[in-house]
Amino acid sequence: PFFVLATQNPIEQEGTYPLPEAQLDRFMFHIGIDYPAFDEEIDIVLNSTSAYAPQLQRVLSAPTILHLQELVRRVPATRSVVGYAVRLAQSSRPNHPAAPSFVKDWVNWGAGPRASQYLILGAKARAIMHGRFAASIEDVRQLAPSVLRHRILTNFNAEADGVNSVAIIERLLEVVRPEDIDVAQPVAAGR
Repeated sequence: PFFVLATQNPIEQEGTYPLPEAQLDRFMFHIGIDYPAFDEEIDIVLNSTSAYAPQLQRVLSAPTILHLQELVRRVPATRSVVGYAVRLAQSSRPNHPAAPSFVKDWVNWGAGPRASQYLILGAKARAIMHGRFAASIEDVRQLAPSVLRHRILTNFNAEADGVNSVAIIERLLEVVRPEDIDVAQPVAAGR
């Protein structure tokens, strides 16, 4: 199993280099974390300025992690759920016919096929964590901001209008409606 967790601070960028888009695309999620609440910050300060040393215990073995990854892949996702994830990603691409006008106006580069894959894998994992046996459109919708926010690169027009990728994703979730997606085409052999 391979896992990378990276942090990104919006300030103090001096001496750091932003990751190229192709490398950012390999991160499944980009999770925004705001400042902690007062009580949380007290706990942080108390724990990080004392002699406290946590005792780490392994909770999962490598074979267990691999088993869980395989289990997530076995969770079903209907063609309509997959179609919704694909349409969300495609609608974020300014040159795609399904792109709404605000994407054409504000987006320089949209989400690629890896975003669709991660939307579905994340939806499957979320379904399991919520005690369900299949991924749903709601799972995809809930994960869309974290999966898409670092894959949608805005242009100068968006910056001038005060629009960021999260605002674009919110609008996409409003206009890309599951009931408007035709998934009637047959599935290719072997799938």
